[in-house]
Amino acid sequence: MKRLLLVTLLFPFTAHAANYMLTIKDHQFQPTELTVPSGTKIKLLIENQDATPEEFDSHSLNREKVIAGHGTATIYIGPLAPGRYPFTGEFHETTAQGVIVAQ
Repeated sequence: MKRLLLVTLLFPFTAHAANYMLTIKDHQFQPTELTVPSGTKIKLLIENQDATPEEFDSHSLNREKVIAGHGTATIYIGPLAPGRYPFTGEFHETTAQGVIVAQ
């Protein structure tokens, strides 16, 4: 029990995070709009099905992460206030666009 408490204290951001998934395919995020509950910590799992790397970039979420070709990444965000949080794939900005909607 003490060990669980210690882990929770050392890593409070990862505790109780809801899991959500994004996929990168053909230089596009799928889904392009991801709805999540506001006020909740989010564990965003991103799978890049393309052979080339992509960078998840969001100024409104204050997150940047390069995902290798055929690789995966985990990004923790939130809790978010209600609103729309756009993100892009910095390496393919014209096609890799999306938004996280917190409500």
